[in-house]
Amino acid sequence: MYAIIETGGKQYKVSEGDVITVEKLKAENGDGVTFDKVLIFSDGNTVDAGTPYLNMTVTGKIVESGKGEKIIVYKYKAKKNYRKKQGHRQPYTLVEITSLKGKPALKKEAAEKAEEKCELPNFKGMKKAEIIEFAKANNIEIDEKSTIAVLCETIAEAMN
Repeated sequence: MYAIIETGGKQYKVSEGDVITVEKLKAENGDGVTFDKVLIFSDGNTVDAGTPYLNMTVTGKIVESGKGEKIIVYKYKAKKNYRKKQGHRQPYTLVEITSLKGKPALKKEAAEKAEEKCELPNFKGMKKAEIIEFAKANNIEIDEKSTIAVLCETIAEAMN
C-alpha cells in the first residue's frame, strides 16, 4: 500500500513506516503532521488517482529538523576579475509516515451519484435560445439577458 503526496512543491511516494526528507515544516520535533494533498493511492490491487487530490490524509511524526550539507555556489567571469563564493545549507524536516487514512471515492460511484442528482441536458453546443426554451419548459425563472454560462448555472441550481 502506498500513496503519492504533495508538500513543499514536490511529490513523494510514501508507505507506512517510511522516513522521508521534505522541505522545512513549521513544527517542533515529535509533533504530528497531516498531509491532505494526496494525488494517488494504491492498496496493492487498485490505483486511485485524484483530480487533482483524493479525499484522504497521510499522517506522520516529525523526527528532526535541520540543515543539509553545505554546497558551494561559485560565480566567476573570465578576464573580468569577478569572483563570488557563497555557501548554502538547505533546511529540511525528516518525517516518519505513521498512517494512510481515509477511503478514496471510487470513480464509478462518483459518476453514478452525479447521474442521480438531476437529468441536465448537455448545454455544450446549445444556442442561447435553446437554453432559454429549456428553462421555460421546466418552469425555471431566468434572466434572458444573462450570459450562457450564467443561464446554465442557474438551471443547474434550480434542478438540484
